[in-house]
Amino acid sequence: MAAGESNSRSSCLNLSNSGPLGNAPPSNSAHSSPASNGGSMGASGGINRSAGNSNPQSGPENGGGAESAVRSTPSAQNPSRQPVGQSGATSGAASNMTAATSSSSSSSSASTADASAAVPSLPSSPASVLVYREPVYNWQATKSTVKERFAFLFNNEVLSDVHFLVGKGMGVQRIPAHRFALAVGSAVFDAMFNGGMATTSTEIELPDVEPAAFLALLKFLYSDEVQIGPETVMTTLYTAKKYAVPALEAHCVEFLKKNLRADNAFMLLTQARLFDEPQLASLCLENIDKNTADALAAEGFTDIDLDTLMAVLERDTLGVREVRLFVAAVRWADAEAQRQQLQPTPENKRRVLGKALSLIRFPLMTIEEFAAGPAQSGILTDREVVSLFLHFTVNPKPHVEFIDRPRCCLRGKECSITRFSQVESRWGYSGTSDRIRFSVNRRIFVVGFGLYGSIHGPTDYQVNIQIIHTDSNTVLGQNDTGFSCDGTASTFRVMFKEPVEILPSVNYIACATLKGPDSHYGTKGMRKVTHEAPATGTKTCFTFCYAAGNNNGTSVEDGQIPEVIFYT
Repeated sequence: MAAGESNSRSSCLNLSNSGPLGNAPPSNSAHSSPASNGGSMGASGGINRSAGNSNPQSGPENGGGAESAVRSTPSAQNPSRQPVGQSGATSGAASNMTAATSSSSSSSSASTADASAAVPSLPSSPASVLVYREPVYNWQATKSTVKERFAFLFNNEVLSDVHFLVGKGMGVQRIPAHRFALAVGSAVFDAMFNGGMATTSTEIELPDVEPAAFLALLKFLYSDEVQIGPETVMTTLYTAKKYAVPALEAHCVEFLKKNLRADNAFMLLTQARLFDEPQLASLCLENIDKNTADALAAEGFTDIDLDTLMAVLERDTLGVREVRLFVAAVRWADAEAQRQQLQPTPENKRRVLGKALSLIRFPLMTIEEFAAGPAQSGILTDREVVSLFLHFTVNPKPHVEFIDRPRCCLRGKECSITRFSQVESRWGYSGTSDRIRFSVNRRIFVVGFGLYGSIHGPTDYQVNIQIIHTDSNTVLGQNDTGFSCDGTASTFRVMFKEPVEILPSVNYIACATLKGPDSHYGTKGMRKVTHEAPATGTKTCFTFCYAAGNNNGTSVEDGQIPEVIFYT
C-alpha cells in the first residue's frame, strides 16, 4: 500500500466519533452511518448501500468475532499484502492499524497520546485494534431483549448469510439478511431455504419487488415494526402477500382503510383487484357507493382499467344520477383512446367502452337529460337513440337493450310492510289515481310500492307512481313505468328511479295511476303497521290515513297500494 494511500485513509478515520469504530457503544439503528459515509464493505467485498444507508458495522462482523480480528492483524501490519476488494474484517483492521501507525510516525505525538489515554492499560500495538473494535463483538451485551437483538440485525451485515438483489435496472439494491430470521417469519422463506427444493445460493434476485417494500417486510419480520406510507403501502401489500405474511397484510389494509378517500378510491380499487385483495376492494366499492360523484371527478378515475370500470357500473348502489355516470364514462373513454393511440372519435370511444356502454342505464335518465347528452354524443347508434326516445314517450313502452332497473344508493337490508290482511277481486281503473296518506316514526327511504295485478291472467300494466309531500303538494319522487303480472293475488314490485327520503312525523301521499284491466285489491286494512328489524329490533311504525280528494276508492280499509318497500 502506498504511503499516500495510508495517509488518505488515516485522515478519514475519526476515533472520537461514536459507533463501532470508536469507544462508544454502537447505535441501535440499522441506518446509522460511519464517519466516512461512504458505505460499508460487505462479505463479498462489494459496497453495501442497502436502502440508501451505509451499514454501521464496517468490517470485522463478517469475520465472525475477535478471533477473526486477531487473525487479520498480520495483514494489517503489512498493508502491501492486502488485495483490492478484501473482506470488511481485513480492510477494517488495516485501516485502523494504518491510522494508528501513521499518526505516531508523522508529526502528531499528541494523537498517540490521545489513543493511549483512551485505553491506558494497553500499548498502541496491533492489540489496540481489538480495543477499538470491542463494542462490535460485544453488541449483544447492549441489547437487553431478543426483540432488540433481532432488530439490530435488520438490514445488517452482522451474521448475515444471504443477500437479496431487489429491484431492477439502476434501482437494484443489495440487502443483507439472515435465513433463520426470514424462515421463522414466513412460510415462503422457510420453503426457499429449508424445503425440498431449497436454494443454496447466497445471492437471490428479486426483480419484481420494490426495495422499499422489501425493507418494510424485513423490518416487520425482524422487529414487528410497521413502516408503511402512502407511497409504499400497495407495494408492501404485494410483498407481504408474495411472502405469506398475513399480519403485515392486515396492517397494510388497515392503513388503507384509514386513508381511503373518494379521490383515491378508484386507484386503490384497481390495485386491490390487481393484488387479489377482496377485502380492500370491497372497502373501495363501498366508498365509491357513498361518494360516487366525488370519486368520478377524481383524476385517478380515468386511469382505471376496463374491468374495474365495468365492476363499478354493474353496481346497483351507486349514489349518482345516470347522466353523470355517462359523462364520466365518456371521459374515461377519451383517456383510454389516447392510451391506445386512437383518435378520440365517437366511434373509437364506443369501441374502447365495449360492454361497459351497455351497463349505463339510459332508461333511468329523464328525457331532457337524454336529449341534451347521450342522444347527441354520437356514441349511441341511431337505432338505440330512437328506441330510447320511444321508451321515454310512448306506452306501452318498447323493449330497450339497456338495463332499466333502478340503482339504489342505500346499503343494508330491504324492508317492506303490507297494510291489508285479505285480498279480494275486481278493482277497476279509469285514469284516476289510487292514493293513501301515510307518516312514519323514523327516517326511512322509500324505494317502491307493491301493487296488485290482473284477475284475468297474465297481463301488462302501465303505471305512474309518486310520493307527494302533503303540505306543499310537492312531488318528491315518481316513475312512469310498467309491470307484468301473472294473474295471481300476489303483489308486483314497481320501483322509483331514486330512493325517496321520508322524514318522521311528516305527512306524505302514496299515489299510483294504473292503466290496465281489473285487478285484485286488499281489504281489512290496518291503520298502523309496524316493521321490526330482526337483527337490531328497531321498529318502524307506519300510520295510514284517508287521502282527501279523488283517490279511486282507495282508503285505509281497502283498495290498491298494499305494500311499501323501503330502507331504514
